[in-house]
Amino acid sequence: MLRVLRCGGGGLESVEVDPDWVLPADVAWIDLASPDRAEELLAEQALGVQLPTREEMAEIEVSSRLYKEDGATFMTAFVLIHADEAEPSLEPITFVLAKRRLVTIRYAEPRAFMAYAAQAGRDSDFCQSGVDAFVGLLDALVDRMADILEKTSAEVELTSADIFRPTRRGGFKPLLRRLGHSQSVTAKTRSSLVSVARLLSFAALADDIADGKEHRERLRSLQRDVQSLTDHAAYLTENVTFLLDSAVGLINTDQNEIMKVFSVWAVVLMPPTLIGSIYGMNFKHMPELGWVGGYPLAIGMMLVAMLIPLWWFRKKGWL
Repeated sequence: MLRVLRCGGGGLESVEVDPDWVLPADVAWIDLASPDRAEELLAEQALGVQLPTREEMAEIEVSSRLYKEDGATFMTAFVLIHADEAEPSLEPITFVLAKRRLVTIRYAEPRAFMAYAAQAGRDSDFCQSGVDAFVGLLDALVDRMADILEKTSAEVELTSADIFRPTRRGGFKPLLRRLGHSQSVTAKTRSSLVSVARLLSFAALADDIADGKEHRERLRSLQRDVQSLTDHAAYLTENVTFLLDSAVGLINTDQNEIMKVFSVWAVVLMPPTLIGSIYGMNFKHMPELGWVGGYPLAIGMMLVAMLIPLWWFRKKGWL
């Protein structure tokens, strides 16, 4: 989908696009969301630059993601999406600054894009040029990652309370799943922050930003925010690792307690079993078979044989 937006008096406004489309002078943002080849060609012809393909956007090398070409600055960052779902993922999003216009190429729908577009559509102060849209989108992305880390941190705290609660219910399996999801979200958020930090450093070199003091200041502020969030993500990762180790340790402790109980009762029941086995034999000549008190005597011997080991285990503190 190709969306062309300009900064009007009331905020961002859509511009109609047709096959004979000519780029208006007041266009600030061209958004290519999962574009087909025809839409890519329209944008390339209007801007006079060649846009990267989806495969090129996913390149690992930094030089393939951050570069200048034909007077335009190309910047690609990996953005976390589906953070609230079972399988969060990182998707590349490319920002192109060309002739003070912003072009975004993406194959996902981050919430930050929707939030910024809604704000800029209501208030013209949010977008007065393509550079404003670029910085505003980065600000929205950083705010979104801050919200994700804050939510994940709260979930980790709840999981921690459940792990160390004396009257824990439901076993450890749900807790381990929650910790695994928190670890996945935190790791991917940290990777995204590192990617955005590189983009911010490179963006300061763009011709459209180097000339504007306000935009440089906003980028420096975003860099500080990203560094703080990266440190918080590292702390959160350490906390999740500690909780995983603690959960595994408590699982081993519970298993040891269960095995200890089985072992103790096996030892306690062994002497009565031996006595019962002896008097359960079917030999004809057994002196005790004719005793009137033989049965009570056998029961008493079994009880004494049980109580002696129990007393000994309690004395040693094994029970």
